Amino acid sequence: MSANATQPAPQLPSLFASVIGRLPQWPPSTVLCAGLNLLFLPTLDADTKQRLMGRIVSIQVSDAGLDGRISLTSIGFLPVLRAEPEVTISACAWDFYRLARRMEDPDTLFFSRRLTIDGDTELGLLVKNTLDAIDWSHMPGPLGAAIDRLRSFAEKRGTRHKPNP
Repeated sequence: MSANATQPAPQLPSLFASVIGRLPQWPPSTVLCAGLNLLFLPTLDADTKQRLMGRIVSIQVSDAGLDGRISLTSIGFLPVLRAEPEVTISACAWDFYRLARRMEDPDTLFFSRRLTIDGDTELGLLVKNTLDAIDWSHMPGPLGAAIDRLRSFAEKRGTRHKPNP
């Protein structure tokens, strides 16, 4: 991992973020569920599935204004609307990208206040540690290519994230 957690992270372009941030909660939650069902669900062991079953988790992409609320059910991850999450995990898109690509350690981002966990701490740590245990470095097909294009665009823009006070 690197010392980049102390440096500001690129932000999504404001025009892009303002358009994305106006979406209702359903689309980002649905996309998040589809990705988790495809890439994450097959890797979960029975104990972790049982501990996550029925729990409401919010994943917030702070610089995009996105709030994906999900819950694990017997048929996989499903969007949850109009319900309070038990835990909220929040970071900017760049930091989620770096976590997924194993370019940054979640504990480093957490202690530098760039990754926040609010609510049920035990559930938040379970989600964080479970996500961290998966090798996301080789995202398949168009998803990996799209993320790489967004990363490149953010780096060229040079916009920066200011850590929470």
